[in-house]
Amino acid sequence: MLRRLALTAVVSLAALSAVAPAAAAATGPFPLPLPLPVLQDDARTRLTITVSSTGDSAAEGSFELRCAPAGGSHPVAEQACGRLDELAGGSRDPFAPVPADALCTLQSGGPATARVTGTWQGRHIDSAFSRTNGCEISRWNNLIPVLPNVR
Repeated sequence: MLRRLALTAVVSLAALSAVAPAAAAATGPFPLPLPLPVLQDDARTRLTITVSSTGDSAAEGSFELRCAPAGGSHPVAEQACGRLDELAGGSRDPFAPVPADALCTLQSGGPATARVTGTWQGRHIDSAFSRTNGCEISRWNNLIPVLPNVR
């Protein structure tokens, strides 16, 4: 008897979950269901990377990068998405600016600049990069191949 009751409950639940969305869509003023985060993975990483003053015309310009699956106009999209996946598990935000109180070596990595805007791991990114001191060079190098390898 208990087995029969459990089976009836499971079948009823399955039937209701299949019918309810269709009924809601057909009847009108019900609110739209919220999208599930699991279904949005392909939209979690969409970046625009603008690079200038590298001295390498192939590395300069504006590139789109999409991940999961890798795509866009980025010249090495698969490797860039792989690097972003590696960085996602870390404790440091690769797009965070250098802290104002950081002690950085006084060296120059050249005039190259980059700006990264868009979405990474579902959050808004708007970050500027340069190679004006040791901290900024390290920050840039941490994002290779998302940013070009400039020497």
